[in-house]
Amino acid sequence: MAAAAGLALLALLAAAGAERSRKVSMEYNPGWNSSSVNLLHVRAVGPEDSLHYVWSSIGAPSVLLVATRSPNSALRVNWTQLLSPSPAGAIWIDPPDSVLYSTAVVFTKLFEFSEAKPSEELFYPTYDLSEFSWDSLNHTLNHTALTAELRGVPATDPGGAFANGSLAFRVTAYESSGRAVPLPSLQHTPGSSQLQFIVAGVAPRGSGSRFRLQLATLEPPGAARHLRARSSIDDEYTPSVFQVLSLQWKAADTAVCLSACLSIPQVLSLQAEPPNSSSPLSFLQWKAAAYGSPSPRREDGIGCRAGGLHVASGTPPGTPPVLRAFFGDSLATSTASVLNVTFGGEEGHVYQERRYLSWSVLLGFGEPPRDTFSPLVISITAVALGTPLAMLLLGSCLLLLAQRRRYSEYEPIN
Repeated sequence: MAAAAGLALLALLAAAGAERSRKVSMEYNPGWNSSSVNLLHVRAVGPEDSLHYVWSSIGAPSVLLVATRSPNSALRVNWTQLLSPSPAGAIWIDPPDSVLYSTAVVFTKLFEFSEAKPSEELFYPTYDLSEFSWDSLNHTLNHTALTAELRGVPATDPGGAFANGSLAFRVTAYESSGRAVPLPSLQHTPGSSQLQFIVAGVAPRGSGSRFRLQLATLEPPGAARHLRARSSIDDEYTPSVFQVLSLQWKAADTAVCLSACLSIPQVLSLQAEPPNSSSPLSFLQWKAAAYGSPSPRREDGIGCRAGGLHVASGTPPGTPPVLRAFFGDSLATSTASVLNVTFGGEEGHVYQERRYLSWSVLLGFGEPPRDTFSPLVISITAVALGTPLAMLLLGSCLLLLAQRRRYSEYEPIN
């Protein structure tokens, strides 16, 4: 039974990446009339399945990802229980047996630091995102464009750094394959979602301040996490960016035995894709670049790098209620992974000058999209390779004509 369910899951996720389109909808606080909390349900329906993304700012900002085998699966929320001290069981998918796979991502902290001395970093007090006050997401929800933005500031801001600034998480859902328009022009698949993390107007607390976003992942046993880096094609989509990074969840084996516990090392290093590895179940994918402008250009690029993926078993402290509500007691046997994404480097002064930072990441199920040569690059390559060949052929023809004319000037000898 487990093997059959696992193979069905792999087939579902493979089909999800190959589909042309999905019917996507957004719903704010389903079954709840208050805007005192934020919960956004994104549902992407295919011919034989549904993908669910549940974004929330109840606690730290987080997203729950669920893949089901039914196109009619629905999200259910018991709001009284969800907002109580014991939220386990308050969120579920109906019918429950349609769930094939689930995972979650939590954005936990924002660090600010500067270089005190060469190779030394001075950290300022950490911004704990679970202690932020968030605006109503319903004010920015656009059902037509399939976008929404969660914007917040610290509940207490003694230094006044957020007097004229805020943090934001901008969500965009996609019905079909394509590319986002602004840089870094991430390629997306049907049913995937893009998250843009934005720091705007926040006063830096030091000279040349840099930022580091910490995120954590949660999933039941049976899925191994891998942080991958691969070379990217440099073309007009993201000029000068040659690296794509992805955090992938893969089954323990092709049977996807979700009840089997994995022995995972304490730190998973950034590494190349191993041969003959199993297909990913879900992913986070981004390019090694952030930007210092709302309308980014190549010169607005800011370096972006990821640290090691630290893994620990058990429920981490401060797990958002939405995840406790869905996973319940299974959190005790789940695995938590922590990843830090740092923005800046030699470009550390970009934020100091512009007071703006944006970073985009794609979330989805199945195999992450891969860059291919764009039509422009193909055209330029064809012209670059075709022009010398055409000149060679033209030169050969002219040479033959010249030779024929030269020999035609002589009269035959009788």
